[in-house]
Amino acid sequence: MPFKFKEWTNLAPLYGLIIAALLFLGVIAYYNWILFLVGLLILTGLAYASFRLEAKKLRETEEYISTLSYRLKKVGEEALLEMPIGIMLINDDYYIEWTNPFLASCFNEDSLAGRSLYDVAESIVPFIKQEVDTETVTLYDRKFRIVHKREERLLYFFDVTEQVEIEKLYEDERTAIGIILLDNYDDLTQGMDDQRQSSLNSLVTSLLDKWAREYGVFLKRISSDRFIAVFNESILLQLEKGKFTILDEIRESTTKQNVPLTLSIGVGSGVSSLPELGALAQSSLDLALGRGGDQVAIKQAHGKVKFYGGKTNPMEKRTRVRARVISHALKDIVLDSDKVIVMGHKNPDMDAIGAAIGILKVAQMNEREGYIILNANEMDNSVRRLMDAIKLKPELYSRFITPEDAHEMITDESLLVVVDTHKPAMVIDERLLNRMDKVVVIDHHRRGEDFISNALLVYMEPYASSTAELVTELLEYQPKRSKIDMLESTALLAGIIVDTKSFTLRTGSRTFDAASYLRAHGADTVLVQKFLKEDVDTYLKRSKLIEQVSFYKEGIAISKSTDDEIYNQVVIAQAADTLLTMEGVAASFVLAKRSEDMVGISARSLGDVNVQVIMEMMDGGGHLTNAATQQTCTLDEAEEKLKAVIDEYLEGGQKE
Repeated sequence: MPFKFKEWTNLAPLYGLIIAALLFLGVIAYYNWILFLVGLLILTGLAYASFRLEAKKLRETEEYISTLSYRLKKVGEEALLEMPIGIMLINDDYYIEWTNPFLASCFNEDSLAGRSLYDVAESIVPFIKQEVDTETVTLYDRKFRIVHKREERLLYFFDVTEQVEIEKLYEDERTAIGIILLDNYDDLTQGMDDQRQSSLNSLVTSLLDKWAREYGVFLKRISSDRFIAVFNESILLQLEKGKFTILDEIRESTTKQNVPLTLSIGVGSGVSSLPELGALAQSSLDLALGRGGDQVAIKQAHGKVKFYGGKTNPMEKRTRVRARVISHALKDIVLDSDKVIVMGHKNPDMDAIGAAIGILKVAQMNEREGYIILNANEMDNSVRRLMDAIKLKPELYSRFITPEDAHEMITDESLLVVVDTHKPAMVIDERLLNRMDKVVVIDHHRRGEDFISNALLVYMEPYASSTAELVTELLEYQPKRSKIDMLESTALLAGIIVDTKSFTLRTGSRTFDAASYLRAHGADTVLVQKFLKEDVDTYLKRSKLIEQVSFYKEGIAISKSTDDEIYNQVVIAQAADTLLTMEGVAASFVLAKRSEDMVGISARSLGDVNVQVIMEMMDGGGHLTNAATQQTCTLDEAEEKLKAVIDEYLEGGQKE
């Protein structure tokens, strides 16, 4: 057999040993040549046997590798043609150059070569054009995960239909927990006789049981006014599609019996941990109650919250006991602080300024320094007139400071009171909010997703007409070391008058009680009217907006400015208010430019249409009858969005 260099290379270690043995025998031959001959014969035999054995192993190895290479090649060809993974080669013009038989069978074709991808699977083309390497698409009722190799213009198709179905089944079967609260049960049943109370309980329980059976919900009453509901994500999706009609059923059925009972539901979903689900459900319920009740809040682990319902005007549920408790708690917090800083929202209105002056008075009554943050460049005409009157009182005027002044004077013991807003992005200076550890929030708006966290005290009452009304009630229970004067009372009264549109909207008995208290302390209604006067230019601009009104749906008026003029938010809001006074208008929406690239929308209603829900669908918010939003788009685009949202709202059965 011819001797190959490769074989010699593999046998090199053996040859090394033979050479070493020969050298050793050479040394022995010097002393004893007979012993040398015997050793040489033995060495020759061993060398020959070893050589033959190693050569055989090499030949066997080469044969194995050759056979394995052939098998691998055959298996590769087999896999390429028979493996249940689709393979497609395309050219730069999106024509198919080759596919394996499996992929062709998925498309119900014998061959796809030579055909355009636009004809075969047009939905794949956008994915190929994008800068992504993998995507899941639906083709012929099957789900495929496609992997794109750009340099080779090669596509792999992995059938993941069963995997997607299993994932969907897992998502649908995940547990969700709901906490159901009868909002005003204790108030309504107080003083009821046993028979009537039993009748009400039977009605509510039967309606809830029927609803639970219809959707497959496990429902258990855990107290007189509270239920626990357990269901899965697929059932939750059905409830969302139906807009939680149980809210309307309970309200309408109980109203017929002259006991207007409402529900609030907090739902936790999106996580597998049951304790975490329960915490999310309770947090959602708190959020629903903070927005006035009669609604559903669904909170998921990533923080996103969805709302349903909330279309009735919130009933007045706060009590004087609660106002007294909050007032005493505020007094204790003020006494534990070295100074009190009061801050409202950007572009403050009379309610924000009036409430801030009221909190300043709370600080003075507790013998603490108090200051109000105000940006002189963000005042409307009414606030400017009030500030002109305050300038005549140097002691009060000196308490108004800029955000920069506040940053310099605060300490670790300073208290920040935020009035007339609860959203961090809405305050005059968010940096100051982030710096201070002691924060109190007083607001009358319905609570939104974005909320000032870790506040020492939160007094939010969506049933109140204004923040000025809430602060007035707090003042009644503060120490009487310092008497509230005429101008301070007038500022608070102006805040109430502005937010109630002169006691016509969101006005309860407590609103008149607060106004009476302020009048008793010298509030001047004539001075309020002077503050609220408007100039001729503002009146003409508002009239110009109103002139563009048109009816989109029955009772829904939309007015859109026709020019590129920049309008103040106050003018837009006033135009919406004015439209609401017109006959046949149940809800008004006014659109106008706030800046070159921003459109402001103000929405008003008489209560039949929940404009808060509509504006929240456009990333805004507010009250059931008073809401607004801002859109970064053109006027025409904003109008299209608004009409689409109104359609969705009405189709969802929100309108009564």
